Amino acid sequence: MNTLRAEAPRVAVFRKEHFNAAHRLNNPNWSDEKNARVYGKCNNPHFHGHNYDLIVQVTGTIDPETGYVIDMKHLGDLIKEHVTDRFDHKNLNLDTEEFADLNPSAENIAIVIYTILRNQLSESLDLKIRLYETERNFVEYPV
Repeated sequence: MNTLRAEAPRVAVFRKEHFNAAHRLNNPNWSDEKNARVYGKCNNPHFHGHNYDLIVQVTGTIDPETGYVIDMKHLGDLIKEHVTDRFDHKNLNLDTEEFADLNPSAENIAIVIYTILRNQLSESLDLKIRLYETERNFVEYPV
């Protein structure tokens, strides 16, 4: 007789949200010419904007009492309170403390969102962020 219990199945759930934000990619240690060469239009001194699509993936075991990995309403509320309310219709460079000294590339935005949400979730849950800057360009963290 096998005395090992099968591990509970792990399931990934996804919540998609949207926010709009402006930013400028710029390295203050570089010349204007180098910033323009590396970042192109994204270095516009008057900023530019994106319609970001955010997909938050939470993975864990199903709670036998609720049938949920996580209550999606609760997850949506966390994202709204800690991400979209914080970044929507903001200039990331000027209006947010997270990017005061951090270049707001899609990669860095995804890591910041991950860090914010990771602090709001149970350690038993895994978290992954997928951030679409455009329809064709997106980043994922962690990998």
